[in-house]
Amino acid sequence: MSLARRCSRTACGRSAVNTLTYVYADQTAVLGPLATYAEPHAYDLCDVHSERLSAPRGWEVIRLASDRQAPGPSSDDLLALADAVREAARPAPVAAPLHSTDDPTRGAKRGHLRVLTQTD
Repeated sequence: MSLARRCSRTACGRSAVNTLTYVYADQTAVLGPLATYAEPHAYDLCDVHSERLSAPRGWEVIRLASDRQAPGPSSDDLLALADAVREAARPAPVAAPLHSTDDPTRGAKRGHLRVLTQTD
C-alpha cells in the first residue's frame, strides 16, 4: 500500500498535490495546498485536475497559492534545535539544602550529625 495520496478523480492514478473543499453556505470552492490529513469531505487533486477545475454556475473558485517547493529546515534552525536539546539534557545544579535549625554559633548541621565548635 502506497503512502502517497492519489487524485480523487475516477480512474486517475496521479499523485495528489492540492486539496479541494467546498463552502456550501458561501457557494465557494477552495483549492489549496495538499492538506496534512485526508478528510472525508475534501478532495485531493493532481496537477492536471487542479488546473481544469470548474465550479457550478454562480459559485466562486478561490485558488490559494501552493508552496510546492517548501524549504526544509535551515542550518540555523537545526543548530538552534541541537542547542535546545543540549541545554535540556544538561543537569541542573543542585543547591545545598538549608536547615532552619542550623545555628552558626553551634556549628553546621551535616545530615543527622552535627559538627560542634569548641568554645571556651
